[in-house]
Amino acid sequence: MISLSKELEEKLSTLPTRPGCYLHKDKTGKIIYVGKAINLRNRVRSYFQSSANHSPKVRRLVSNIVDLEYIVTDTELEALVLECSLIKKHQPHYNVRLRDDKQYPYLCLTVSEPFPRLLFVRRVRQDNNRYFGPYPNSRSVHATMELVNRIFPLVSCGKSFDGRPVQKPCLYHHMGQCLAPCAGLANQAEYAAAAKDVEAFLNGRQEQIIKKLRKEMEEAAEGLEFERAARLRDRLQGVEEVLQRQKVITTELIDQDVIAVVEDEAGTSGACVQMFFIRGGKLIGQNHFMVEGTGEETQSDLVQEFVKQYYQTANFIPQEILLPCDMDEIAIVQSWLRQKKGRKVEVQVPIRGDKKRLVEMATENAALALDQIKAEMRAKLGSTERAITELGDALGLAGPPQRIECFDISNTQGENQVASMVVCENGQMNKAEYRRFKIKRDDDKPNDFASMQEVLTRRLLESKANNPKFNRLPDLLIVDGGKGQVSSAVAAMKAAEVTVPLAGLAKQYEHLYLPEDPDPVILPRTSQALYLVQRIRDEAHRFANTYQAQVRGKKATRSVLDDIPGIGAKRRKMLQLHFGAISKMRAATLEELARAPGMNLKLAETVYDHLHDATLNP
Repeated sequence: MISLSKELEEKLSTLPTRPGCYLHKDKTGKIIYVGKAINLRNRVRSYFQSSANHSPKVRRLVSNIVDLEYIVTDTELEALVLECSLIKKHQPHYNVRLRDDKQYPYLCLTVSEPFPRLLFVRRVRQDNNRYFGPYPNSRSVHATMELVNRIFPLVSCGKSFDGRPVQKPCLYHHMGQCLAPCAGLANQAEYAAAAKDVEAFLNGRQEQIIKKLRKEMEEAAEGLEFERAARLRDRLQGVEEVLQRQKVITTELIDQDVIAVVEDEAGTSGACVQMFFIRGGKLIGQNHFMVEGTGEETQSDLVQEFVKQYYQTANFIPQEILLPCDMDEIAIVQSWLRQKKGRKVEVQVPIRGDKKRLVEMATENAALALDQIKAEMRAKLGSTERAITELGDALGLAGPPQRIECFDISNTQGENQVASMVVCENGQMNKAEYRRFKIKRDDDKPNDFASMQEVLTRRLLESKANNPKFNRLPDLLIVDGGKGQVSSAVAAMKAAEVTVPLAGLAKQYEHLYLPEDPDPVILPRTSQALYLVQRIRDEAHRFANTYQAQVRGKKATRSVLDDIPGIGAKRRKMLQLHFGAISKMRAATLEELARAPGMNLKLAETVYDHLHDATLNP
């Protein structure tokens, strides 16, 4: 066995032999790896066997394990489901990770409402609505919404209506593109049928819609409902146009997802997974996903982890999933997918024929997508490196400032004074390093100079005290303002006895001011360095204003009960529920206050005196 702490040895000796998930932690308590096992005891202990033939990645993982936790499940299938949830939640460093799917846009059909709407969303929620996607970008989502709104008469303004008339019908109703539930004109059955058609359309069931629309059009014509027949004809033509543009790529009229993966040989970009979405034999869409933490895994491992993480939150699972290679856990994953879908799901690795050609086509597209992503990364990296290099040269720094901190002050006429600290590392904003401060000065007069000095002094002293939230000093400190703010920053450095490179960015001309230079540093208007410092300053301003608005909002909603000694959150809530309003509480007698839930005579006297104090309640 590898040398371990007594606590870890104790946990390893008491591990159960049941299925479950295990979580490895580092010295800070952070979860760095999540795994599952049929036998927790055997699997977890295998990491710490010195004779085991571990890969370099596993050896690095083991060297960082200080503690572990485990969760027992009844079956391996339950362990798999739990593993997927834990990886998504904690994003452990040593796991293969699908990049956060919140960046991908979706379409949401709000079928939980009386009159469903089609909305652009960034997150799939468990709210009984129908979700479609993910789409590659917002442009394709808006194009699809525009097409749906042109063909189907759903609400296109994005507002929710219950069928009661609240306004006059808009132009879209008069054009036949909305049934106008806002004006109480919509027939709910007709609207529900249109919503079902939208759902079938977005699921690639165009033939089904065409048959239905053609039948309804003919019935309307036979019934001499010529206006309705004309509307159905226009809708039918729109659906047929879409159908003609879609590519039929398989004679099997089934739903399939085709998955292919291409790794970056240089190891800098992770891996790219390409998916084709085939519905009813037609290719209705495609998307690519980036996978991180792919250091030494085999293609089989990458595919397996992607499948588990993607289908954990996927809004649709097809009949067939075609893979480029086999998976170790294919049987249990297939059982899990069948359970989620409620019907048969086949996970296949095609060897020949049309299905094999589909996987090859997806692989080719994955390679092209990875090349494009790498080219974009190179261009972005080149721009970033140029910006920080230009900035370092312009300010006479020893080298490019890899870590830049920017501070800004925000207040409302001296009240609710706060400050922000934002961090830019290697040219990218690092939100995990952002910090915010409440100004502690006693006076309520607006004084940005004094506030800046206070905040910077506190920040630098925290660094000297080895506070882990502030222990890294910046290569460049930027204050939002000119010479006055720079002087405040210099005073803060003297008070804390810490010196770091400093500059102030003045808003009027976007000039940079240095501590001992009377003349500003003027960056060229088209320089990458100027764009960088402006972006950092604007982010600091946004972050400060957001925090200041939160503080102001909390103060605006404070109750007069908040400042009464002995009245905590629980008693305050009980008093509010009992009396209903502060005015009724103020009108109550001392005895009535004492009889309220959670109260006694002494507390009632305190509340009564506070509510009737003229200096506190003018």
